Amino acid sequence: MLNYFLRRLVGLVPMFLVVSFISFTIIQLPPGDFVTTLISQMMAAGDSGSLARADLLREQYNLNDPFLVRYWDWLSGILVGDFGVSVMFQGAEVADLIGTGFLFTILLGGISLIFAWSLAIAIGIYSATHRYGIADYSFTFLGFIGLAVPPFLTSLLYVFAAVFIFGADQVGGLYSAEFRDAPWSLARLYDLLAHMWFPVAVLTLGGMAGTMRIMRGSLIDVLNQQYIATARAKGLSERTVVLKHGARVAINPLISRLSMIIPDLFSNVIIVSVVLNLPTLGPLFLRSLLGQDMFVAGAILLILAVFVLVGNLLADLALAWSDPRIRLE
Repeated sequence: MLNYFLRRLVGLVPMFLVVSFISFTIIQLPPGDFVTTLISQMMAAGDSGSLARADLLREQYNLNDPFLVRYWDWLSGILVGDFGVSVMFQGAEVADLIGTGFLFTILLGGISLIFAWSLAIAIGIYSATHRYGIADYSFTFLGFIGLAVPPFLTSLLYVFAAVFIFGADQVGGLYSAEFRDAPWSLARLYDLLAHMWFPVAVLTLGGMAGTMRIMRGSLIDVLNQQYIATARAKGLSERTVVLKHGARVAINPLISRLSMIIPDLFSNVIIVSVVLNLPTLGPLFLRSLLGQDMFVAGAILLILAVFVLVGNLLADLALAWSDPRIRLE
């Protein structure tokens, strides 16, 4: 198992280099740069000396260097923990800007992933063992709703209902106004949990919809195998047959899908955060893209790409643990 893990870990190095190059290239694709955007804003504000500062800013941020030179400077800084400085936020360190948002992104994504997988596996097992009943049809309908309605639309419907139906004064965010800048306390923690339930519910619904359908279908196929019939013939209880012999094999397709679920879930966190104004990487990412702040946008895009690589690694390790045959390939 250790050798398998080391091989997969070494294989991530060239993948990281490719992903970082693609991320940096995507950030450079829009015409102009953040200096052009900044100068346009300064000229609109009546600053007549803004054009004279353009060349100075481009020289300061190495925008006149060749593309590969700028990519290497950016990548070599990231490898030592230096994500650069943001122009849009007046020279603030990118690492400081994305720090808090990264923690909230991990928090929302991690909690949603745990809930989504726990509920999806449990519902999938129940639906597979109680096929064509009212509960099975209800869960199927819920799964189709989760697949058909994107999380951002669910968030918009929530905002609409909260404002125009229930007359809420404040919608979105993870804190009430009085707790936004307050020190940590039990009251602030309770306020955080009171605001967190809806984003977690939206992300959980989207994450578990397809997963529970896969678990149901996979378990139905497994329960029709001959070794399951043999286990029943030995007199084992149905609970033991389903959970120990059936679900353990049926869960393998879900483990393989983990590599897609993790990046998809964290992408949904960012989108939902923009709609609900949550203090994750979402609003910061949108502002950096609009302002063409390549250091902030590039760092966030690279973090999202790393989620894909980490998701693939976790899926491979979990699948190797679940099915020892994987390690021998």
